[in-house]
Amino acid sequence: MNITLSPSPNFDERKHPIDMIVLHYTGMQTGQAAFEQLRNPDAKVSSHYLLWEDGRVDQLVAEDRRAWHAGVSSWQGDDDLNSRSIGIEIVNGGHDFPAADGTLPPYPDIQIQTLIELCHRILAGRDIPQTRIVGHSDIAPVRKQDPGEHFPWARLAQAGIGIWADIEDLDTPDVLGKGLSPGEQTASVRQMQEQLQRIGYDLSPTGTFNDLTEAVVRAFQRRWLPDRISGAADIATLRQIGVIQALYAAT
Repeated sequence: MNITLSPSPNFDERKHPIDMIVLHYTGMQTGQAAFEQLRNPDAKVSSHYLLWEDGRVDQLVAEDRRAWHAGVSSWQGDDDLNSRSIGIEIVNGGHDFPAADGTLPPYPDIQIQTLIELCHRILAGRDIPQTRIVGHSDIAPVRKQDPGEHFPWARLAQAGIGIWADIEDLDTPDVLGKGLSPGEQTASVRQMQEQLQRIGYDLSPTGTFNDLTEAVVRAFQRRWLPDRISGAADIATLRQIGVIQALYAAT
């Protein structure tokens, strides 16, 4: 893997050790537009790496410096995630620039294979838990949707990067009831919120299925149930939340 040094002025000093990887899509019309934005001092945004569709990699900020990619965000009780993470921007138009047929633009195979190699390179010699390899939508569910429901998290997990679980392939206990919907106020909502909080989402257990809870459920679905993004917690979503919470607790 060849990495081109293309320095961005948009960085400062870290305040914490590196223990996270945050994955983004660029959400711009072209990779060149994203490249220019990430190196524009007026934009005040950057990442450590930019990964192009053809597998090229630009390093914009040294790993020991604090790139400005995460914004206001939180995970597993931590904030200032820019100080804790390495950010990778993946060239993809995402929700803002879909494909001509209206679908989300695919991630080319060579791009994902290079991403896997890059993540292994970052992980080597570092204590980065699998539970702290996240998408931007995980750490900022109200604001962000990237890297999107079209991102191949399962493929990364098969390569040892992050966690994936397919509930159809697991022996999981049945979840009874009709699911949970926005606006509900029940002990079951509180239990779901507690599980999501244990996974890492910035969510206080209130027992009320409020707007923040809906955003977090949608972010969870975007990552682990990409075919059923609704913000409501149906039975499949509740089962998957339990599975992922248990896997995170055991990791």
